[in-house]
Amino acid sequence: MELTGKIIAVLPAAQGVSQRTGNPWMSQEYVIEVPGQYPRKCVFRLFGEDRIKQFNIQSGEELTVSFDIDAHEYNGRWFNEIRAYNVSRMAPGVVPAAPTMAPVAGVQPAAPVVNAAPEANTADDLPF
Repeated sequence: MELTGKIIAVLPAAQGVSQRTGNPWMSQEYVIEVPGQYPRKCVFRLFGEDRIKQFNIQSGEELTVSFDIDAHEYNGRWFNEIRAYNVSRMAPGVVPAAPTMAPVAGVQPAAPVVNAAPEANTADDLPF
């Protein structure tokens, strides 16, 4: 999945040592706001110090974020995780395209309205 929007918050990085492997780990969360009539916000996480440094996400940037959504259970409760795997920067001044709706199967689009009556006076350019 992908989202395109503006980074409105860069949260502090979290780090630790894996109990299972003993290797250090690092992750950081970001908040992206997707424009529209009703702007939406989404928190996503980058995992790994190398990716955090590679993407170098800053507040105020316009980005397209590719991510996976997964859920896990902990103590009888379920939690969603939105983990980014790729980030691409938009060219300055480029406005993201508005989302388009896919056609619905079996529904034909409306035909354009055509004025079937010929105009009596073509010299008159008034619209009424």
